[in-house]
Amino acid sequence: MSPPPPPLRTVICVGDIHGHISKLESLWANLQAALPAGAFATALVVFLGDYCDRGPHTREVLDFLIALPARHPAQRHVFLCGNHDLAFAAFVGALQPPPDGSPFSSTWDEYIHNEEHEGWYRGPGHEGMHAQGRRWGGIIKEGRNQKRGSPYMGSIYDAQPTFESYGVAHGSPDLLKAVPEEHKRFLRDLVWIHEEENMPIDTDEGQIICKLIAVHAGLERSMDLDEQFRVLRTKNTKVSKVAMLSGRQDVWDIPKDLAGKQTTVISGHHGKLYMDGLRFIIDEGGGYGYKPIAAIVFPSKELVRSTEGTTSQN
Repeated sequence: MSPPPPPLRTVICVGDIHGHISKLESLWANLQAALPAGAFATALVVFLGDYCDRGPHTREVLDFLIALPARHPAQRHVFLCGNHDLAFAAFVGALQPPPDGSPFSSTWDEYIHNEEHEGWYRGPGHEGMHAQGRRWGGIIKEGRNQKRGSPYMGSIYDAQPTFESYGVAHGSPDLLKAVPEEHKRFLRDLVWIHEEENMPIDTDEGQIICKLIAVHAGLERSMDLDEQFRVLRTKNTKVSKVAMLSGRQDVWDIPKDLAGKQTTVISGHHGKLYMDGLRFIIDEGGGYGYKPIAAIVFPSKELVRSTEGTTSQN
């Protein structure tokens, strides 16, 4: 007789953290308390991206995440790249070069009309920087983000708190020296997509086994699916702006080509909780100080939230 298949492990997907260390610590403690010890100890934990910006403690968040494999050696940890993380990596020289050997400056053209308005970074090293790094380290002239209803924090990416967490002023080239090499390595190693076969999900009709696709914003409905996977799997930094990491409406739904194929798509990014069939968006916090960070646990689809570190909304 062949041996029985190994038990399906618990899968935890953690929403955007955005520099909020006390919320991350609280969420982690709440997950540990909510799950059976064995399930937590051996879980696959997928972090959905956006570890930096908006909150005050990006440096501490990265320290926490980097330490997890040593603290929980029986877990598997996947760290997805968010659009904020890509831009942070671009600024500090931790972005892998385009596979065709083209310079990062070739990414400027598509959005160069925004350079003046967004106050792109023009300091030392900008000549060889990806467009998103220049946007991230720039100083936006507009005071208020109308869409979010809050002031910009330094740049279009709200990057000022990240600079300050490393002890330097926003937009300073000194950040390249202030960020430790292990943080740059963490940023360089972030994956743009995670695919996992045989993930169990509880439904009203019983438990089903799905393929999990985790990507920060989602999969584009108007772009060829094979091309999306190629860009994501190879981390193609020739792309000026990666729609699957930064898009909004066009990445909301599961692409038609995947419909009916027992495939679940899980993302963060959108500042919302959304669960419809096999499409999950887990980003309750959105970087706001007064909102919790949420995680979802499979197969049960239980939501677990941080209970510390939130502030009152003004």
